[in-house]
Amino acid sequence: MASEDPRTTANDVWLPIPPDEVGGLPDGFRYVHWDAGPEFPADPARCAFYVVPYMKSAEASVRPLPEMTGLRAVQTLTAGIEHMLPALPHMPPGTRLCNARGLHDASTAELALTLTLAALRGIPDFVRGQDAERWLAGFRPALADKTVLIVGYGSIGSAIEDRLTPFECARVARIARTARETVRGPVLPLAELPAVLPEADVVIIATPLTDTTRGLVGSDFLARMKDGALLVNVARGAVVDTKALLTELESGRLRAALDVTDPEPLPAGHPLWHAPGVLITPHVGGPSSAFLPRAKRLLRDQLSRFATGEPLRNVVATAG
Repeated sequence: MASEDPRTTANDVWLPIPPDEVGGLPDGFRYVHWDAGPEFPADPARCAFYVVPYMKSAEASVRPLPEMTGLRAVQTLTAGIEHMLPALPHMPPGTRLCNARGLHDASTAELALTLTLAALRGIPDFVRGQDAERWLAGFRPALADKTVLIVGYGSIGSAIEDRLTPFECARVARIARTARETVRGPVLPLAELPAVLPEADVVIIATPLTDTTRGLVGSDFLARMKDGALLVNVARGAVVDTKALLTELESGRLRAALDVTDPEPLPAGHPLWHAPGVLITPHVGGPSSAFLPRAKRLLRDQLSRFATGEPLRNVVATAG
């Protein structure tokens, strides 16, 4: 007798959020909660839809996949999926890998603006001055009248521009993989980057980490930035060549505000911690109070589509 195909019998949904806290999930599935703990909550072979735990290691996230023989969809709660791509060959053929495009737009865009304003207006110096009871008055650069370049004009890049609009920037330039038109103006292709970089006072990196963008912000990129310009990275640390950036920071020619670093977490004793003109936050662009309600809406929508056979949103890869 032929054995059952696990993909026709698997009916479990693994969620990193307790199912009763999500609410409004479609009937017809058995929902189990797993947030990368040491014990699996159920037989992985019975899992049809796997929601990857948020802010856990790549090793923990992919651990159940070899046993998920009935899997049909994987949903991350991150926009980046580089931690899941190496596991794609180990997923059953046809498994769809979906990212969380849109989930972190508001939170990450807020932080991009926070880092930009804080770095320009010298907030780190004022905090140190407060600690030392020193009154550090004086003129600081404003965001008003500056030219801002957004590298990686996807949904997060667009959300960043939404928040830049009230600040009276002289110009916002946009770069993406391919050219297109938007209601705010043209998006230039990556090939135009060398020509646009020298004009920017602030360069905000919001691009996904791919083979094309890994190390994109290297010595050539940085050399084209104007003297005194600010680099803001809310993408992935490996988009920036840390050694090349350190050279520019230590010379005093450029400044940086970084939510992500390479390596990450940035180890104690690393020279980037104390480089002049750098502000560092510990990869907090996504985790904010905006995360949970948007994550729940995403899961309700995707699982409703999965239940009715509608196309899933944000499919970025399919196992072969």
